[in-house]
Amino acid sequence: MPIPDFQSLMLPMLRYASDGKVHTMAEVRDVLAAEFELTAADRAELLPSARARRFDNRVAWAKVHLARAGLLDSPKSGQFCITASGQEVLGRGLSRVDLRLLAQFPEYKAWRTQARAETTSVSTDVEAEDTPEERIEHAVQTIRAKLAADLLDKVKSSTPSFFEQLVVELLL
Repeated sequence: MPIPDFQSLMLPMLRYASDGKVHTMAEVRDVLAAEFELTAADRAELLPSARARRFDNRVAWAKVHLARAGLLDSPKSGQFCITASGQEVLGRGLSRVDLRLLAQFPEYKAWRTQARAETTSVSTDVEAEDTPEERIEHAVQTIRAKLAADLLDKVKSSTPSFFEQLVVELLL
């Protein structure tokens, strides 16, 4: 099964926290992985940078967005619990919690506005379900592909003697 996007993880995370207890990120990752029937291979899949696991990254970003909307609270690093607002959202019987719903909360809107002001715009062809790390990876891949194409065009349009010199330089 494909790894769900971070927005698809929000409602199950809220449901898991609905008991009012303090939970750890490790616990919720295990619960969500079981709920979405992820295999060990799914859970081990890395982002293209190979610095983080894709599923863990998405769970973390789901928590960040829920906390910024005031639906979860973080009493300590790596821990969270549901808030009264989170319980109220669960009481609505929604089938999905996503960014559109979170935008209804003033603290979330303020956070998103501040975050947008502090960062530059990312390409619009990147899907909203991607986490910031995934967006960065996509931007880096796009830049590398463009650079490679530009270099190849430059080499193809150069003289034979330039190409020979380039090959010698590369070999050295």
